[in-house]
Amino acid sequence: MAYAITQTCCNDATCVSVCPVNCIHPTPDEPDFGTTEMLYIDPRTCIDCGACADACPVDAVFPVDLLSADQAVFSDINAQYYEDNGADHTWGAPRFPRSGPQGSDELRIAVVGTGPAAAYTAQSLLRSTSAEITMIDRLPVPGGLVRYGVAPDHPSTKKIGDSFAALYRHPRLRAHMNLEVGADVSHAEVAEHHHAVVYAVGASRERTLDVSGEDGPASISATRFVGWYNAHPDVPPDAVDLSAERVVLVGNGNVALDVARILLSDPEELATTDIAEHALRTLRRSRVREVVLLGRRGPRDAAYTRPEFRALSRNPDLRIVVDDQPGVREAIDAAAPGDKAALLDGVPIESCEQRCADKRLVLRFWSAPVEIASDGSVLVARTVQRERVQLTSEQDWISAGLVVRSIGYRSAPLADLPFDEATATVPHRGGRVVDPVTEQPVSGAYVVGWIKRGPSGGIGTNRTCSQETVDSVLDDAVAGRLPVPSGSRRAFTRLVRRRKPSAHKFT
Repeated sequence: MAYAITQTCCNDATCVSVCPVNCIHPTPDEPDFGTTEMLYIDPRTCIDCGACADACPVDAVFPVDLLSADQAVFSDINAQYYEDNGADHTWGAPRFPRSGPQGSDELRIAVVGTGPAAAYTAQSLLRSTSAEITMIDRLPVPGGLVRYGVAPDHPSTKKIGDSFAALYRHPRLRAHMNLEVGADVSHAEVAEHHHAVVYAVGASRERTLDVSGEDGPASISATRFVGWYNAHPDVPPDAVDLSAERVVLVGNGNVALDVARILLSDPEELATTDIAEHALRTLRRSRVREVVLLGRRGPRDAAYTRPEFRALSRNPDLRIVVDDQPGVREAIDAAAPGDKAALLDGVPIESCEQRCADKRLVLRFWSAPVEIASDGSVLVARTVQRERVQLTSEQDWISAGLVVRSIGYRSAPLADLPFDEATATVPHRGGRVVDPVTEQPVSGAYVVGWIKRGPSGGIGTNRTCSQETVDSVLDDAVAGRLPVPSGSRRAFTRLVRRRKPSAHKFT
């Protein structure tokens, strides 16, 4: 019996590297890698060895005959991928692990950040070189997106953090927590004590709607809401008010689904997770009965992934409906089997204004906010298109008490490094930071993760992203292009103690 990959796939590709028959795709060498919603096992080629299940860091791989009732659909999802894309299991060219250059035991490399991109980078450097690694994070505990971005009721996804835990016990790694580069120490000071500085700082800011009332008292970003239920130190315990019966969520990506699920879940079930205690107390008092997800495009273009929506739709305690907007029924009825709109086949279509006794999640398409009132009500523009031709355009108010904006993330500029405001990334070539004016590399500076490629790809995508950056660091080390630091590792530790006494090493 074949194996199947399920909802919690992190696209890490560890499973790909251990498969003896190359039946898991897309592989990191294939163009679709990093853009598909998950990886897929070809059931016709799988030899049932179980190597992928043993290697998976998030427990996403199971034998088909042992799939639970709510996971059984993933057997067909894995098989369907190969029906749609073919099955070429030809082995690509072998890739051998890099070795550090001669004298790499003298290298000192700083990694700014402790999220997945930073952790994959540090892992690769420790395995391929004898370098000393310094990790720096402005937060008091490591983890980045895994610690502060994953919903508490997704414990399998958080398991990938377990694979990074050994990093902080490695004798060649030292982590300085509660230390911010650009505020407590400068880039130049870090570079003065290291041959290379790799920035893996992610995308900590939210994109803006640019509508009236966006910064009002009843409007909050999903970044802040997620930080609230994950006990992010920058978000106070009283940051969220759940005294209203209806919440409007602007956006319908996976983060929006996370927020909606937390708002509508039974607090006693959340009590078994690692959700923040202050969030649990607020949710127990919550009056929220309905969450409305606004998507500016139609059902086939929803931003959520198929695995996440399927998991949400199988929740027996949650009622999901589609708001009865013009064109919605036709779009769902006309959906091809592989379209996202087909996921809504059989989902009740009701008016958003129709009250419901049960808790309800309402999917409202072709709707964009125009104005947010101080009481949380939202003026929405409804625009329906068919074949790119506009059919209707009108505005109406949705009464609510809270608006959560979930339309994506942006990286913040880094002090002393170039920044592209249009893409919200640091200009680079292969992870090497480059000056956009001269197009020359900034000596010893590198980027990885979302600050490098923008907020795209899941946790595991950072593994291949980091390998590219590490390769660039090693190539520059071999070619002698890395600057020689004037300060020692001990001197940097002394600098940190003087500059930020509250900074601490993490072990």
